Amino acid sequence: MTRVACSRGQPRARSPQRGILRALALSSACLTNDPARVDARIPCRPRYLDYNFFEHQIHWFSIFNSFMMVIFLCGLVSLILLRTLRNDYARYTRDEDDLEGLDRVGEDSGWKQVHGDVFRRPAQLGLFAALVGTGWQLIVIVLAAVMFAILGSLHGEVYEERGELVMTLIICYALSSTVAGYASGSYYKQFFSSLDEKNSNWQQTMLTTVLLLPGASASVISVLNTIAWYYDTSNTMHMGALFKITAVFIFVSFPLVVAGTLLGRHVGGKNDFPCRVNTIPRPIPAGPWYTLPIVVIPLTGVLPFGSIFIEMYFIFTSFWNYKFYYVYEFMMLVFIILMIVSMCTTIVATYFVLNAENYHWQWISFLASGSTAFYVLMYSVYYFFWKTKMNGFLQSCFYFGYMGLFSLIFFVLCGTIGHAGSSAFVKRIYRNIKSD
Repeated sequence: MTRVACSRGQPRARSPQRGILRALALSSACLTNDPARVDARIPCRPRYLDYNFFEHQIHWFSIFNSFMMVIFLCGLVSLILLRTLRNDYARYTRDEDDLEGLDRVGEDSGWKQVHGDVFRRPAQLGLFAALVGTGWQLIVIVLAAVMFAILGSLHGEVYEERGELVMTLIICYALSSTVAGYASGSYYKQFFSSLDEKNSNWQQTMLTTVLLLPGASASVISVLNTIAWYYDTSNTMHMGALFKITAVFIFVSFPLVVAGTLLGRHVGGKNDFPCRVNTIPRPIPAGPWYTLPIVVIPLTGVLPFGSIFIEMYFIFTSFWNYKFYYVYEFMMLVFIILMIVSMCTTIVATYFVLNAENYHWQWISFLASGSTAFYVLMYSVYYFFWKTKMNGFLQSCFYFGYMGLFSLIFFVLCGTIGHAGSSAFVKRIYRNIKSD
């Protein structure tokens, strides 16, 4: 449709694009009887923001429910730390001067018996250090991006400009690469003394840290971009955008990861383990069924997912049903709740595993907390079939491709949070025992 402006001169045609932009501008303004507001041209909140949806009573109820879950889990962890561990300390330290008491302690079972193996290097140390470093980078990215969105009243709301939030995430990723290198390098270095340094492969760990997140993202986006190019859709990324993202990775992200790794190796990475590691690994006995990793890992992710699944519904709806998400204060609060719940549940899981004399707690804590991403992925499958009207090969590929990438990133994020809490817990309890 072409609009014609009537004036005294020659007729002047207006392009459809200008008409659409003007309609959008008018639709984003609200009527007011205050002349001061009209003269000052103060922009009003757009009408396409669904206040009734995002500020629904169920949204507030989910926050309250998650808050009560945090109180319950904090109480449970406090019960373990103050009561159960106190009894364990008393049981391990009584009658130490008595020979008969020593025999009894030696024959006892529990987490103290693995004090010589609990700080042993985890399997696939390079990959694990890269995952931990990437996880800390993701934590910084989420906190910085959400805080930037919350402060939208100072620099402009992120939904006003298309692609502003994506650009914010890219900038935060590039600048936070130092965090990934520092966390990865320092974690890897603490398992090697100055004499064993020649046997370390810290360069390989650094490259794994550099390529882990960009490699996974580039693989998924490349496949989806090829499909979009084949179908000739508007979702195809232009070569200029791909070139700019690649340049940011090569000239900004990569040098910062290298600098962070070197800084972590020389400044951090100190071995502060409270117990020495035995030369010969201790055999792991068969424990009860509820302490098996195949049981502990999936059960640990249930409560963290229960604290965020309602917020996941709002996020999925804003992303796939074209609603503008603007309640970033809720997102920050839910993310803090997720961190607390993940740490608490993982600490409880780690305590059960160590009580079964299984000292492979590093990978178990990471996988247990990261299992929340599995439930997020299953929920995305449910959302696709029952909450959207998508069909066809193109829409299915885009949906499950991005949801798979989101779940992978969420796995690394939650796994790092849970491992951080478990690491502090393990160092704390073994610092207070008197090992032989």
